[in-house]
Amino acid sequence: MQVKGETSVNKLILLFVFDKMECPLSERTLIDMCTSSNDWINYMDCMVLLHKLLSDNFICEIPSSDDPLYTLTTEGRETLANFYINIPKSLREEISRFVKNNSAKFRTRQDCKSDYYLNADGTYTVFLKILAPMQPMLELKFVVPDKKTASYIYKKWEDKASEVYSVLYETLVD
Repeated sequence: MQVKGETSVNKLILLFVFDKMECPLSERTLIDMCTSSNDWINYMDCMVLLHKLLSDNFICEIPSSDDPLYTLTTEGRETLANFYINIPKSLREEISRFVKNNSAKFRTRQDCKSDYYLNADGTYTVFLKILAPMQPMLELKFVVPDKKTASYIYKKWEDKASEVYSVLYETLVD
């Protein structure tokens, strides 16, 4: 049974997370932060409220090359500024701490995409991307001999993407 006012507080929690992250967020990232990594909102409520915030113009969608990203609108910022006090102080502090300690990890996960598939000759093609809000910043596609190697690269990409980008950039620009 839902407590009266809980929906409004949950909307404010989502707005607060957007505000603290200070960057556009994918649905996956927001859901993961608010439901899987923490128990701030249950999954179904989070999904419904995200789309309600969008239709109410508190957040807007930023088209991107992969998953859509969402960000606060002026109306969303004003609403949060006027009503954030309705979020329990202990929860505001918990969210702030969590974001401070984990924002880089979530941004990287959101910005680095990887995939691989089997080719007809038994080799595997690995796709690696670093996304920017409007277009990919880097896209790599290469063939590896086996699934073990493809899987290893797939799993390592999130941790190594910025390093690979830096090395490529420095090598090509130098």
